[in-house]
Amino acid sequence: MSTIVLYPCPAMGHLISMVELGKLITKHHPSFSVIVFTLIPSFNTGTTAAYVRDVSATFPAITFHHLPDIPLDPLLFPSMEAIIFELILRSNPNVDLALQSISSSSNITAFVIDPFCMPSIAVAVKFNVPVYYFFTSGACCLAQFLYMPTIHRTTTESFKDMNSLVYSPGLPPIPSSDMVGPLLDRTTIDYSNFVKACELFPKSAGIIINTFDSLEPRAIKAINDGVCVPDGPTPPIYCVGPLVASGGDGSHECLSWLDLQPSASVVYLCFGSLGVFSGDQLKEIAKGLEMSGVRFLWVVRSPPSNRKEDQFLPPPEPDLDVLLPEGFLDRTKDRGLVVKKWAPQVVVLNHKSVGGFVTHCGWNSVLETICAGVPMVGWPLYAEQKFNRVVLRDEMKLVLPMDESEGGLVTAMEVEKRVRQLMEGEEGKAVREVAKAIKEEAAMAVSEGGSSHVALSKLVATW
Repeated sequence: MSTIVLYPCPAMGHLISMVELGKLITKHHPSFSVIVFTLIPSFNTGTTAAYVRDVSATFPAITFHHLPDIPLDPLLFPSMEAIIFELILRSNPNVDLALQSISSSSNITAFVIDPFCMPSIAVAVKFNVPVYYFFTSGACCLAQFLYMPTIHRTTTESFKDMNSLVYSPGLPPIPSSDMVGPLLDRTTIDYSNFVKACELFPKSAGIIINTFDSLEPRAIKAINDGVCVPDGPTPPIYCVGPLVASGGDGSHECLSWLDLQPSASVVYLCFGSLGVFSGDQLKEIAKGLEMSGVRFLWVVRSPPSNRKEDQFLPPPEPDLDVLLPEGFLDRTKDRGLVVKKWAPQVVVLNHKSVGGFVTHCGWNSVLETICAGVPMVGWPLYAEQKFNRVVLRDEMKLVLPMDESEGGLVTAMEVEKRVRQLMEGEEGKAVREVAKAIKEEAAMAVSEGGSSHVALSKLVATW
């Protein structure tokens, strides 16, 4: 039996798309078994345990191997990215033991790692196993990362101070302030970790990307032409997406509410597994939704705590009466529903009543929306989401941008304007047409003989 070992970063969004890759491999190539290494850390990266249990129960071809948690004090780290890199580095001895144990009974054909898991390359080398990256964002973001060492060598200023456009092969011009979050300040540990990760990409046996050819043709061509790594070879890339988790909970209260709404009339607002807003911002969103007159389904979480130690814990249950303007829930009860913490997003996006999505532009959410053919308003919060918004707006024409005022607050007037444009305006109509066309292209890519189907066969042939 040949085994493929997958090693995702512990964040929920990274884990889900890596598991979807495992499902894809076992579905089309059942001669392979798949083992997923999981780290369930003591700090909040989204709640993954229930998800892992569910997959274990429904996909026996996928086995989870839990690596022991290494207790780290989050207060000693400047960011979530820094603590994840450290956790993965310190987990190397456990990865070594796990690979030893697997290789004693099975032939490990490939070790597929998340870019965050680059410290484990040193372990894989000992076992003489080829290392592939699974890139959980799009090809545009990968093109940017591959070109990043070149930018690093040819500039001295931090992106946050440049106040200019960044030009990279295959990409639209990116405002320097919209570059990937951890790369904004070149004096930080995050910046050095990411540049190091970017330098290691070309040394892999290949890069698997959660995208499809017709979604990002210019970036894919730039990578394949080798212009993103001007001073060395570029490994082969395999665009096998869109990999999207299936439905989830079909019994959530919001679905029976959606059943009662007219077709394509509801705007859905949700900001990923970790997105949170200040109390002031929540009130502005509420006012904007109320003024817009549009039907809405809104997922609300508690604002972030001011205490650093709380930032690494799951947020408490939101108290809607305190967080939202007085009387808001009563005044909008005939056309709006606010749900706490979570909604079954894939099911919601595919519901006939949903006609638009206000999103943080996380890549999983983007692909889920593309597969549902729903137009978007982009409101990025962290990681590579601002970069994604530029690409989604300028390159793919799939998004209307939510504009922040000075100080980073999005006003109620801006929320009202964008929601109306999306649901009722000409701008929304144009984005909706593009979304419908790309939905069909996404379905074609993963069908028999489609570009992603062919890419998977090519990848497996190398194994």
